Amino acid sequence: MSVFISGATGFIAQHIVAQLLENDFKVIGSVRSQEKADKLLKQFNNNENLTLEIVKDISLPNAFHEVFAKYKGKIKYVLHTSSPFFFDSDDYEKDLLIPALNGTENILNAILDHAADTVERVVITSSEAAMIDITRYFDPTFFYDENSWNPTSHEEALINGVHAYTASKKFAEKYAWDFIEEHKNQIKFALTTVNPCNVFGPQQFDENVTSPMNTSCEIINKLVHSSVDTKVDRTTMGKFIDVRDVAKAHLLALQNDNLIGERLLLISSGFDEQSILDIINDDFPALKGKIRVGNPGTGALQNWKGSIHDNSKTRKLLRFEFLPLKKSVDDTVSQILRHEEKL
Repeated sequence: MSVFISGATGFIAQHIVAQLLENDFKVIGSVRSQEKADKLLKQFNNNENLTLEIVKDISLPNAFHEVFAKYKGKIKYVLHTSSPFFFDSDDYEKDLLIPALNGTENILNAILDHAADTVERVVITSSEAAMIDITRYFDPTFFYDENSWNPTSHEEALINGVHAYTASKKFAEKYAWDFIEEHKNQIKFALTTVNPCNVFGPQQFDENVTSPMNTSCEIINKLVHSSVDTKVDRTTMGKFIDVRDVAKAHLLALQNDNLIGERLLLISSGFDEQSILDIINDDFPALKGKIRVGNPGTGALQNWKGSIHDNSKTRKLLRFEFLPLKKSVDDTVSQILRHEEKL
């Protein structure tokens, strides 16, 4: 039996695929083009346990039906990681809300129609965004945990890109939980959602280092390529989790019965540009004097002043320690410099 993973070329998804293969799972992944499939297969050394299928657009009706029909009776686990993550758009409905919701709807209906009797676990990559009130994220009186839901309405989601992205994660995840309840007598599988905050950490492969990088890692990449005159942006702040921890949580959600029906809030610590700069300046002598220093020791890592979260339930369920910001930043920067032959 196999694991199906949507969006296999994604930043998080590639780490999940790597960990699945390391644990001897047979993996079927969806990608958007043959070119992407060829590249990913080559990166994984044409591993015989990895098969890739083309799904050009997850938002189109019945997007996953052909794949699930092809592998009928062979898929035991499903990981749905594919969803847009960006803020710049001229059409929030088309670019963010519709793909996120339709992608989730399409994959769950494909399971219902073609694999209801074989799929046992479904894990959806949701987001901290589905749990927060984006208007109060930096409000120290705002509290959230695994039971919290983003209150953004459809109308409010169209205000700007940040509102649209956070709402898209809420709408898609809520659909999944409602689907489980509606079809509980027709399906075999149980659901878990993985809800990470900003995801840092190295790419699975050095050659995937680009400029710009994926949305979250670009925060670090931008600072690596900053100058001493660059001002520290005090608005670039939030909470972080390492991509390797996110991948590990997905695998545990497939295997551990105690994670069935849970929403896993993945947060390691707070961060801001100052916190990241402190780590880079301390740990990379080759960059010291070339990038901004700011005011060391005053960052969000030491002095978070925003919203309060409690993910103690998630930590207790997962039973592993999340990687600290220092490790995540060090490994990301090392990879960037290595790729650019500066290390």
